[in-house]
Amino acid sequence: MSETDVIIIGAGASGLMCAIEAGKRGRKVLVLDHANKAGKKILMSGGGRCNFTNYSIEPDNYISHNPHFCKSALSRYTQWDFLALIGRYRIPFHERDHGQLFCDESAKDILDMLLAECSKVGVVVQLNTGIDSVERPADRFYLKTGHGNFTCQSLVVATGGLSIPKMGATPFGYKIAEQFGINVLPTRAGLVPFTLQPEDKERFSALTGIAVPCVVSNKRQSFSENVLFTHRGLSGPAILQISSYWHAGEEIVINLLPQVNLEAELKSKRQQKLKNKLKTILEGYLPKRLISSFLPEDLLDLSLQDLSDKQVQRVADQFHNWTIKPNGTEGYRTAEVTSGGVDCDAVSSKTMESKQVQGLYFVGEVLDVTGWLGGYNFQWAWSSAWCAGQYC
Repeated sequence: MSETDVIIIGAGASGLMCAIEAGKRGRKVLVLDHANKAGKKILMSGGGRCNFTNYSIEPDNYISHNPHFCKSALSRYTQWDFLALIGRYRIPFHERDHGQLFCDESAKDILDMLLAECSKVGVVVQLNTGIDSVERPADRFYLKTGHGNFTCQSLVVATGGLSIPKMGATPFGYKIAEQFGINVLPTRAGLVPFTLQPEDKERFSALTGIAVPCVVSNKRQSFSENVLFTHRGLSGPAILQISSYWHAGEEIVINLLPQVNLEAELKSKRQQKLKNKLKTILEGYLPKRLISSFLPEDLLDLSLQDLSDKQVQRVADQFHNWTIKPNGTEGYRTAEVTSGGVDCDAVSSKTMESKQVQGLYFVGEVLDVTGWLGGYNFQWAWSSAWCAGQYC
């Protein structure tokens, strides 16, 4: 039986960050992961460039049953703290839309930095190690694995969620919580593309590959970003964002022309005595294939002068208020995050320690905290793990 101070389950973003901080305090830290490589999700994120944080991080960028829970961690370890860390490693990065920060070269720069920091403070990372059982008969945890048995004073669950199972995602972290009587809120795919009802899928299949800047809304939230038509349904940043606020059976409203008042534009051009066909006018604003999927050819072939006010209003409404009910989502297979998870009410927002089980900590995505698209989930991983690392 190998003894250590802290065992962290999961060698991803939050697990490695927590290991670094605990190691800095002189704690003997062991990180266990069933995968054959550390930080797999870091390496594949952001198209291999890792959207590691955002210039603008606010609690409002997160969804949780307990919306106040994330405030403490995010204020104590901020995006500026993480930027200071990558600055010490001279990792080049750039800003994209909405304050999103990406590596210039490779996500491997972030992983190499975390592993180097772990090495500095003596953290041991053991891969290819599946955990058979976790027990706590007294004041220590006992872990049985296929590569030896271990005991520790503090156990940190940094197992992530259910997103992208091909990367090795499992419900193991939730099972540990449930084993110790800690509530786990229902989970579902977040930041995920929508699939369409069969009739809508057939209608819009010809639009695959078209991306349009839109405003996508439901009763709770609204996002202004691109919408991408796919062979399965709808994707793109605006769709991924709204998916985290969407519930099965609900409709979403898409404004395909948020920068233009189409009704006013068409009426203005009609007053100018333009005799162009409606189709020709609309092609100045939207892709041809999209226009013909939304309006019948007999209407599109009408001259602008032949359109009634009612028809003009109807045309504008088609593009400004496209209301559609998704069939569902693509699920965990393509989801970027998992919504739901370990109930934050059962965890200290200061230390990330379970309120019920001394020495048991939860960090990162396994908790019921879901960030927006754009580096927010990585920042939650850094912040929550840093906090746990001060105490575990």
